[in-house]
Amino acid sequence: MPFFFSRKETDPTHMHAPGLPLLALELRAPWEFGAVLPAWPVLQHAPQGDGHTVIVFPGLTAGDTTTVPLRRYLDSRNYHSLGWGQGLNLGPRDGVLETAKRQLQAAADASGNKVSLVGWSLGGIYARELAKELPDLVRCVVTLGTPFAGPHTSTNAWRIYQFASGRSIERETENYNLPEAPPVPTSSIYSRSDGVVAWRGSIQAPADHNPHTENIEVVASHFGMGLNPSAWWAVADRLGQPHGPEAVWQPFQRPKLRGLHLVYPDPHR
Repeated sequence: MPFFFSRKETDPTHMHAPGLPLLALELRAPWEFGAVLPAWPVLQHAPQGDGHTVIVFPGLTAGDTTTVPLRRYLDSRNYHSLGWGQGLNLGPRDGVLETAKRQLQAAADASGNKVSLVGWSLGGIYARELAKELPDLVRCVVTLGTPFAGPHTSTNAWRIYQFASGRSIERETENYNLPEAPPVPTSSIYSRSDGVVAWRGSIQAPADHNPHTENIEVVASHFGMGLNPSAWWAVADRLGQPHGPEAVWQPFQRPKLRGLHLVYPDPHR
């Protein structure tokens, strides 16, 4: 989907962290999860999966417990979902990424198929970087509120990251080309009302080497994005894309089910 921004809007030096009003709106996250129950019948109309394995990575200072609701939903759509199995996500400490690679390899070996990767916030960075290193094992990547396109100061969490990981975020990011998309179909789900990550920091620029990249806007908080029904639908829809040599990738289309289109802002507005 095309996005048109001014030079100032796309320049990382002008990308600031969300202000206090948006940060305060993060308190709405429990209500987003509360919307799952009335939305459940509609969510069951999302594309049915083919049983392939999906690994879901949690956000900063979060663990697999936070991704249980999303994973249970994916299981209901006929996917085999897994948590990352490394406790709290305190950043890429020694051994974390190597363990994630081994898990990805083991999941692919066990199923005999490629594995999809879903990452919430910092977890999306892991998903993207794993797909860059091991693209032959990855079917697709979906991220939720992941800050890969802006400077570390474009989030309200960078100090927490440094405290939790014990590492300098500036030195860490120098080791990776975070804005570069993986060479597999990659979808970035973002919200303009994200109170933690500047939404432009989750926007993928068009890439000649991988035309199968896209940005999907939802109405969600950062803390509630992995619990938000509209985000769940988008994740299931992207995981349900046909796969194989003859498959033709299609960008996300807002569902036309009654009322559901209202939670996906018009990308051409």
